[in-house]
Amino acid sequence: MRLANGIVIDKEKTFGVLKFSALRREVHVQNEDGTVSEEIKERTYDLKCNTQGRMIQVSVPATVPLKDYDYNAEVELINPVADTVANANYRGADVYWYVKADDIVLKNKGNTSNRITQSQNPK
Repeated sequence: MRLANGIVIDKEKTFGVLKFSALRREVHVQNEDGTVSEEIKERTYDLKCNTQGRMIQVSVPATVPLKDYDYNAEVELINPVADTVANANYRGADVYWYVKADDIVLKNKGNTSNRITQSQNPK
């Protein structure tokens, strides 16, 4: 069972400050015969989340370049969505939550370049 389109997240209320930790794993595409291919499907990163009070894992598509930010660099999620996977068992179901995003970017990357441009071009 899955939610049709996932749950859209209010980033500030749900995550607060996110800090980059590390690449957790790469998920590879499975071949038709069931073996694992060399092609990467998605990457999952560990991020420190102050609002949740713990580390969270966020997956991004493999089309996004590998992230190798400094440890504890403040980051932001682009279009995060929470979703679930439920597997029935004899007691009911096991439900697993996960977060996917289009990208993980440095929080102040855009703001820094704007400040440099403004300071170099005084009015």
